[in-house]
Amino acid sequence: MENKLSAAAIGVATFAGDSVLDVFFPTPQLAQKPAATEISEPNNASEFVTKRVVTVSIEDLSATPTDALDVYLRLHLLSHRLVTPHSINLAGIFGLLANVAWTTNGPIPVEHASTFLQQQRTSGTASTILGVDRFPRMIDYVVPSGVRIADGDRVRLGAYLAEGTVVMHEGFVNFNAGTLGKSMVEGRISAGVTVGAGSDIGGGASIMGTLSGGGKEVIRIGENCLVGANAGVGISLGNNCIIEAGLYLTAGSKVLLPDGKIVKATALSGESDLLYRRNSQTGAIEAIAKSGNWSGLNQSLH
Repeated sequence: MENKLSAAAIGVATFAGDSVLDVFFPTPQLAQKPAATEISEPNNASEFVTKRVVTVSIEDLSATPTDALDVYLRLHLLSHRLVTPHSINLAGIFGLLANVAWTTNGPIPVEHASTFLQQQRTSGTASTILGVDRFPRMIDYVVPSGVRIADGDRVRLGAYLAEGTVVMHEGFVNFNAGTLGKSMVEGRISAGVTVGAGSDIGGGASIMGTLSGGGKEVIRIGENCLVGANAGVGISLGNNCIIEAGLYLTAGSKVLLPDGKIVKATALSGESDLLYRRNSQTGAIEAIAKSGNWSGLNQSLH
């Protein structure tokens, strides 16, 4: 019988009544019992929220999450690089997380956001509302070693960023997604997507995820791939592939092969050593064998 993967942690949770707004786990771990963690009793002085020390244990990470405390521990495990994307169950988490107003003073209930804003403005206080969402910024909870993140708003808690990853200002990484090795991210890595070592997601490029439009295929970008600026990908790429700048390749795109055969792009999903380009004379999307190597990542940036 396969061993169950368990997790546990002690943390500080923010509550609005009985609703959990967020949880911070400083030292989550894969174990059935939490490690001893020094956490002082939190200050509950707020008209909007209260803070409590919580202990959370998950017996089986392959089981469906049960509540917001459970979800936050799973998201922390991903961003702490203790588990990889798709290795644990995240089914139904949107229904378990509250929509929260994220402020520079911490989370508050959305229904109190206008009051908070009025108080801050009239008192001359610098605190602001950073956003309204179910997911917080990763770097407010976890700062993985060996990464650069130019804009903290662009990486959600639950993202997995391998050592050596650079996320530039226009890059974005969603939860249960990320990089598996040293990578450059100047485009969008949607939920569920993973990017292999040595790959570059160009400025304005987008990789289709599984949250919108009913998409079920898990998109994987292999190692040493280049997704050109403003390109898009709706299929998996093997290793050493290039998508020409500006080309959006969906699963249903018709692709011309060197032998003259035309196939849907999904038939090429996961294939390695291919260059996808649009013929400037005919407008046809072509897939040809990639010759040579692109120059690769600029090592001085990582």
